[in-house]
Amino acid sequence: MILGLEFPPISHVVEWPALLFDGTPFAINKVVILMWVSVIIVFLVFAAARGQKLVPTGAQNVAETAIEFIDDQIVLQTMGPEGLRFTPFLLTLFTFIFTCNIWGLIPGAQMPVNARIALPVFMALLVYVIYHTVGIVRHGPIKYMKDIMFLPGVPWPMYILLTPIELITKFITQPLSLAVRLFANLLAGHLLLVSFAVITQALFTATIIGAALPLALLIFLYGFELLVAILQAYIFTILCAVYIDSAMHPAH
Repeated sequence: MILGLEFPPISHVVEWPALLFDGTPFAINKVVILMWVSVIIVFLVFAAARGQKLVPTGAQNVAETAIEFIDDQIVLQTMGPEGLRFTPFLLTLFTFIFTCNIWGLIPGAQMPVNARIALPVFMALLVYVIYHTVGIVRHGPIKYMKDIMFLPGVPWPMYILLTPIELITKFITQPLSLAVRLFANLLAGHLLLVSFAVITQALFTATIIGAALPLALLIFLYGFELLVAILQAYIFTILCAVYIDSAMHPAH
């Protein structure tokens, strides 16, 4: 209780009661439903864009813009032309993450799906399996592990220090940082929006003038969180591209 304002526990804004199958491993809550809706939205947008009209409109325009962005700003910038075969995967990843993120700004939903750690962990593990599989298939397991453990051009005594660091980075730090970065940024933004919304509502009840500053900050935060939703989807996707490229082309 601060200045007559009572704030709910954090658990009230990050935990959602099950809507179906409560008490079972298959319980379905609001976040799960939003995740399913995100899958459907992404699927429908790209399904509707298959018409290939000469002058793109609507869903086709959105889909083509997204494809060009992934090709020009992520694939060609990090992987080169060889990486264009990964465009469908990276495009799906980017659009799905963005759609899941944007729910935090939509009234009635107001919960970014990636503010729950399970989905970021799943996507990070998926990326983890893909880039290691690409490296093993391309170079063979022995050469792939050798390239990771023994960086070329390094004096051999340095391997005592660098080899464990490289192993920890490739097999632990990279997937962990992917998941935690996405989760932490979306959760922090969600908590900020909820906090300022509660403050603004309480001050409006007391005095409209006193709510002006919190309301202005809340509007600013909405714009900022929209930027975060796009940026985090971009960062996750471009890091995925970087990791796949490093698996295909280890340091020489």
